[in-house]
Parts: sequence; C-alpha cells; structure tokens
Amino acid sequence: MTSPSRISKGAVIVAHALAGWAHCGLLIDVSRQFLPMPKTLIVHAIGAPLGFWAIAFLYFRKFAYTNPSQTAMIFLAVVVSLDLFLVAPVFEKSYAMFASPLGTWVPFGLIFVATYLTGRFMAPTKAQIGS
Repeated sequence: MTSPSRISKGAVIVAHALAGWAHCGLLIDVSRQFLPMPKTLIVHAIGAPLGFWAIAFLYFRKFAYTNPSQTAMIFLAVVVSLDLFLVAPVFEKSYAMFASPLGTWVPFGLIFVATYLTGRFMAPTKAQIGS
C-alpha cells in the first residue's frame, strides 16, 4: 500500500478544519434562532473549542500528518480565512463580527488552544515509540 500524497494529506487536514468551521457556523445559526446575540456568542465561545477538540481528537487518532502546532495553525487559518472572506462579506454583509472579542477573537484563541493541546495529549511519547 502506498502512502498518501502531500495533496491527499492536505485535503484530509483541510476537511477536518472545514468540519470544525461548519460546526461553529451551526452553533451560531441555531443559537441565533433561540437566544439573544450575547448568549449566542457565549454558546459559540464554549462550543467552538469543544467541537475542535473532538475533530482534533479524530484527526490525531487516525491521521496525525502534522504536529500539534502545525495542526492548530492550519485549523485556525482555515477558520479565520473563511470568516474573513466568506462569512463577513457574504453572509453577514459586514465585518462588525471582528470587533467583538467574544464573537471572534476568544473563539479563535480557544480553537487554537483546544487543537494544540489535543495534539500534545495524543502525541506519542518517546517511551511509547520505543516499545
């Protein structure tokens, strides 16, 4: 069996990041229908890192093509890019979301931390590699 190409590996990690971004979008969309915006942002700030923890867990368990910091940076870059170039201009028709720490910056930071720590926790230690 041949090993996956760089393109295949890239597609796998981007697909995981897209799943996390979609999770965040669903959190916001569904919460908006039932809660006022301040509470929706709290749900998002809590749910975003939890969703990315689960996705990172699956990614590191099955693939782990990148180290924890690379994975966290890629996941975050995908989320920020989609928010910047799709969500704000197309869906929200405003960049006001970036003025809200709770709406963007806190979840961005927590997504990075959750992904990084999940990878660090799941990374095999030198003792495990040698056994």
